[in-house]
Formats: sequence, C-alpha cells, structure tokens
Amino acid sequence: MRTTLSYLRWPLIVTGLGIALAGYLGWEFSHDSGGALSFLLIALVLAVLEISLSFDNAIVNANKLQEMSPQWQRRFLTWGILIAVFGMRIVFPLMIVVIAAQIGPVQAIELAAAHPAEYAELIRDAHLPIAAFGGSFLMLVALSFFFDQSKEVHWIGRLERGLRACGSVRGMEVGFVLVFILIFVWLLPVRDERLFMFSAMWGIVTFLAVDALGHVLDRWGNAQAASCTMGTARAGLGAFLYLEVLDASFSFDGVIGAFALTQNLFLIAIGLGIGAMYVRSMTVMLVEKGTLAEFRYLEHGAFWSILTLSIIMFGQTMWHLPEVVTGLLGAGFIATAFVSSVLWNRRHG
Repeated sequence: MRTTLSYLRWPLIVTGLGIALAGYLGWEFSHDSGGALSFLLIALVLAVLEISLSFDNAIVNANKLQEMSPQWQRRFLTWGILIAVFGMRIVFPLMIVVIAAQIGPVQAIELAAAHPAEYAELIRDAHLPIAAFGGSFLMLVALSFFFDQSKEVHWIGRLERGLRACGSVRGMEVGFVLVFILIFVWLLPVRDERLFMFSAMWGIVTFLAVDALGHVLDRWGNAQAASCTMGTARAGLGAFLYLEVLDASFSFDGVIGAFALTQNLFLIAIGLGIGAMYVRSMTVMLVEKGTLAEFRYLEHGAFWSILTLSIIMFGQTMWHLPEVVTGLLGAGFIATAFVSSVLWNRRHG
C-alpha cells in the first residue's frame, strides 16, 4: 500500500517547477524581486483556490473511476489531467476570447500577453453564459445522485429520502432545473434573458447527451465484454467523456475567479495547473485506498457541495459572489460529511 506522501510526489515536483516559472514571469514583467515575489504568491493562492473548489470534483471522479477498468482509469489519470490542465486552464480562456472578440487564437495569445486588462474584461463579459451552462449541468449532476432510486444510504435522512421519492417521477430532475431556470429568467434584466436561457438549455442538452452516450456505450460494453475488448473500450469511453465534461463544468468558477486575482493568462495557467495536480492525486488516493467505502457519507457531502455550487453559479449571473464563499461552502459540506462518517463508524464498530 502506498503511503500518503507518495501520492504527493508529482504534485510537489510540479509545484516547485510552477513556482520557479511564476517567479521568472514576475521578473520578466516587472524586472524586480518584488514583482517576482508577487507572481509567486499569486500562483500559490491560485493553487489553493483550485484545490478548495475542486475537492468535491475529486470525490465524484473517484466514485466514477471505481466503475471503470484499470486501463481506462490510467487513461483518465494521464490524458484526462492533460485535458484538464491544458484544455480548461489554457485553451478554454483563450477560446472565450476568440469567440467573444472574433479574433484568431494567435491574436488572443498576443492580447493576453500585451493587454491583460482588455483580455480579462472579455472573460468577464462571457461570465453569464458560462455560469448558466455550468449551473444547469452541475445541478443535473447533483439531482441525478439524490433522485437515484437505487440509492439506499441517506446522510440528511428526511430530506434525501424526500428527494429520492421525487425521483420516482420520470424526468423530475430536468423539470426541477427548468423551473430554476425560469425563475432566473424572470429575475434577470430583459437584455440578458435570451442569452441566459440559451446557455442554460445547452447545459441541460449536454448533460442528457453525455448521460445517454454513457448508457449506450455501457450497454454495448456489457453485451460484448465477454467476446472482445471493444465492449470494455466503449464502456470506458462513456465514463471518460462524462468525467471530462464534469471537470470542465467544475473548472468554470475557478477560471473566472482567477481573473479576480490576476489578469495574466500564463500565471493563471501555472496556479490552476498546480492545483489540478493535487486534485488528480487526491482522486488516485481515494480510489486506491478505498476511502469512499470507508467514509459512507463523504460522497453525499460532495454532491451537496455540487448542488450548492450550481445554485451559486446561477446567482453569479446577477450578483457578485466571492469565490472564497464557494470554496468554504463546499469544504464545509465535505468536512461535515467526513465527521458524520467517522461518528457512524464509531457507533457501528
């Protein structure tokens, strides 16, 4: 059995390299030690922000990875982390600017390097559709867990049993999200209604499409696994796609929140990339040590955190909510679920 410290080897290596690179960038931009130290500290704060916002993501990833074959587990933890770090932390902010400003990718990189304030403003302008898409997608992720008819363990007993009972009505989770969207359409200014509705609907469509694809691939995989390896590949692909879209949705608030600390795209990529490595290591540790099985309510805390995050993302379309609030609420749910699990283990031996 690997020690806890062994899971931190690569994150610590990446942290060292990231801090050195952040210090170098700070020196290049300011040409003094104060600027280098400022960049270094911001990179560390961004890493902590990413970890605090994504710990619930690690728990959900670990739960899904337990259902995947070892081969697809390795693929997600190698290819998946590359997509997470380079795709969501670098390419995603660039693509927002490419679409919003209708410029080429090279011009977007030049804009980020030479005019960071203008670049950050374009990112903030795209916040409403991002929040609407991510809020509806993540709310469906959470409600699908609580409405699951096969769910037998309940943490917040009466409330979770009530939600499970609602799940007996077909499509209730989608209807719940649609009602939530309509409430915000009613509250939002008229100029934002159409964009919000369009983006939120795409969040629902994306969830349903990925979920349907996963079910289809799983069914094909179960039917063919006995005769060939293609079935396992199809089943693993469905879970892989689901986790990638889920990680992208979790990354929205971290990427947007990072621009409140710095407008330098490269520094944001370094800080969030460091944090993503720790999230990956936590995911591996949860899977290999069987922590989710040992602490029965930990997964529940993660999904309550996801539900809270989805509501906050909707709220951010109207009001500014500090990212520290999101991080503290998520950490609070998970910490409370952890304590509840420990107490349950003591009572039941």
